[in-house]
Amino acid sequence: MIKVSVIVPVYKVESFIGRCMRSLMEQTLQDVEFIVVDDCSPDNSISIAKQVAEDYPDRLVTFIVHEVNKGLPAARNTGLAVAKGEYVFHCDSDDFVEADMLEGLYEKAESENADIVWCDWFLSFEKNERYMKQPHYDSAMGALKGMLSGVMKYNVWNKLVRRELYTVNAISFPTGYGMGEDMTMIKLFACAKTVAYLPKAFYHYVKLNALAFSNTYSDKHLVELRHNVQDTLCFLEARYGDRLRTEMEFFKLDVKYPFLISDDSRRHELWKSWYPEANVYISRNKNVSVRRRILQQLAANGQYWLISFYYKFVHKFIYGLIFR
Repeated sequence: MIKVSVIVPVYKVESFIGRCMRSLMEQTLQDVEFIVVDDCSPDNSISIAKQVAEDYPDRLVTFIVHEVNKGLPAARNTGLAVAKGEYVFHCDSDDFVEADMLEGLYEKAESENADIVWCDWFLSFEKNERYMKQPHYDSAMGALKGMLSGVMKYNVWNKLVRRELYTVNAISFPTGYGMGEDMTMIKLFACAKTVAYLPKAFYHYVKLNALAFSNTYSDKHLVELRHNVQDTLCFLEARYGDRLRTEMEFFKLDVKYPFLISDDSRRHELWKSWYPEANVYISRNKNVSVRRRILQQLAANGQYWLISFYYKFVHKFIYGLIFR
């Protein structure tokens, strides 16, 4: 029996893939399959990944090749199509993990018969790291509301998911719509019965790769993001009707909030034009910090000069000194 299928999409990560692969090969959990998807990477990423895999002949590693670049969601789906594990874990190829990650997550899932287990993680910079604590919820609905409200991250890479959640509910990643593709986790939580939280950081999310998909923004990415937001909202509405109406409005606010972490007037205009109907919910979301609510209220009132000052002083100066 394969306990966990680890899916690793690869594209232009030759400076990072070696560390990533070695951290996966040295996992303490056995009965794991590793599915490496070459998304037509033009550099030496796959050669490096294969060299590392050769050092661990006892590991079950499968390499799958895309003849053309299909994008991150399609690469994840390619891995899902051949996965045989009881659970699935997605690892981005420019990150790395602690050796006991899979064992810790799997044992938690088994002990609580959980469909999904999530954990804390590290935001890793060149010289230091920031511990990213995640909230605890006793139910799938509680976690779902937490993600929609902006309290809990819906990243794919700190969650172990029962594979049946994908297959039984016909859930896949949005091929062709990469920006915001991790909203797929929201759909999975909506279908989960039992969930569990492990209060330990295993995953190192690396903020050094200038080519990382999450570091880019373009008109195309904005179209993709809007698509994924609408697709997620439609999925939730079809499943719950108006039961999550307030949280869905919170979700719209959370999606456009990153536009305020900037002194670029074009980003501020995006915040203004995206989901204006959600602005009346700003003060109602007591789940997020007062600071976030204040920034959003400033934007709703058109006081973008204060937002720019906050960005330059706090994010560029203070955070720039601490986290680098």
